[in-house]
Amino acid sequence: MQGDIEEILVSREVLNERIRELGKRISQDYAGKDLVLVGVLKGGFVFLADLMREITIPVDMDFISVSSYGNSTKTSGIVRLIKDIDINIAGKHVLIVEDLVDTGLTLKHLKELFNTRGPLSVKICTALDKPSRRKVEIDIDYEGIEIPDKFVIGYGLDYAGKYRNLPDVCTLSPKVYMD
Repeated sequence: MQGDIEEILVSREVLNERIRELGKRISQDYAGKDLVLVGVLKGGFVFLADLMREITIPVDMDFISVSSYGNSTKTSGIVRLIKDIDINIAGKHVLIVEDLVDTGLTLKHLKELFNTRGPLSVKICTALDKPSRRKVEIDIDYEGIEIPDKFVIGYGLDYAGKYRNLPDVCTLSPKVYMD
């Protein structure tokens, strides 16, 4: 696995510091409010786990699973719903917790979907942001770390189901996916 990594783009220490800051802001912004964290599977589960430990107010949580990549390094642009949330979000504040925002297509789709279910608000929190890849306008309310347009793995992010367990955000050597 070590030979597959081109470089460490964002270290676990930098990630942890930014997540502490985001948790503090979210705790302040939602104090006294009914907040539901919705983690986007599979990649967002690591970020969600770390983020919710930094949030100091009571929260509920659920997961949604969508796919737009398959086993590719490029999004197909088509968002497929694989697993919907189980809880009722009507009358609650929803914070979508995502690992990476690139084109914005998935989050635009999820935000529109959740807004049809009667929440008080729907906002977005992301660990990583690639604004250079944006195809649609999307507001990120709680932005983690901006990264360049490189294919990244680790910290929940994968290539063909592998590398999610790396603690840092790394770039994948092209030799792995160019074969």
